[in-house]
Amino acid sequence: QVQLVESGGGLVQAGGSLRLSCAASATIANINTLGWYRQAPGKQRELVALIFSGGTTNYADSAKGRFTISRDSAKNTVYLQMNSLKPEDTGVYYCNIKAFIWRAYDYWGQGTQVTVSS
Repeated sequence: QVQLVESGGGLVQAGGSLRLSCAASATIANINTLGWYRQAPGKQRELVALIFSGGTTNYADSAKGRFTISRDSAKNTVYLQMNSLKPEDTGVYYCNIKAFIWRAYDYWGQGTQVTVSS
């Protein structure tokens, strides 16, 4: 069973930056998308950034211009560079990988806390 392990979260002041990493325990074949999701207290989990297997990226409106998603296939790792952080970016950030090998696979990490103070 492939595991995803996130790191890089923490406490940062508004305007600061963090870089989240998500490492897969093994190579995942036939990846469709790699993404980062956020769940703020009392709210549903929402998509923050997505990168497709071909390299196309999508961002939530709140993340556009501030966040950058990238991947290093050789290291089985996906990153989220977050700049100009705001208090509303606070939440638990989860990475997700979707693949299809005869059936759909949906992998989730355990989450990493990001807290942005004002």
